[in-house]
Amino acid sequence: MPETSIKSRPVYGTLAPQPGTRHILLADGDGAAAIVDLARAAPPEFFERAHIITAPAAGAMAVRAPLRALAPAVLDETDRLAAALSRLAEVLAGAGMGTRLYVAGTEGTIGQAMQVALDAGVELGAIATEHRGSRARRVQCAHCKTFIDEVTTQPVACSGCGLMLFVRDHYSRRLAAFQGVCVDAEEPGSAPTPEEVFT
Repeated sequence: MPETSIKSRPVYGTLAPQPGTRHILLADGDGAAAIVDLARAAPPEFFERAHIITAPAAGAMAVRAPLRALAPAVLDETDRLAAALSRLAEVLAGAGMGTRLYVAGTEGTIGQAMQVALDAGVELGAIATEHRGSRARRVQCAHCKTFIDEVTTQPVACSGCGLMLFVRDHYSRRLAAFQGVCVDAEEPGSAPTPEEVFT
């Protein structure tokens, strides 16, 4: 049952160069193309003040080569999202007024990067996002509080408590996750067969 009226559902835009004294860009493997697309509209000096942090899958040279060609002031290449988010927190800790943040990739990448940025005191208006790639969701079980990454099915089994969860469109920016609630609480064992819906 879709919940299209839920206002917390994230809405993403298209990355475009913004005025700023410094530009921090974070992308996963799917989001790298959004940065390359942004470069087509950026003034020549944009990447002289840019710090790109990547989190593609290990060995994804096809993603890294186009970003290197942009010749940013700093390019941090990681193979794991956790490492990229840690680096983002370090960079934001030293960021000054006029810094702009651009995040591109899957919903999980965007949500977790925004969580890091908001925790660092970055204003929401200084963050631009663009969704690229899979629509897989990061879900928090409302019952045991376990986070489940890369959820593509409706419902999904919680990896923490084993309950079958209905993945709601309710999104928590604070947790960077969608909410999952027990789908068969009133009649245990009556959960529908999981279907691929977030692809």
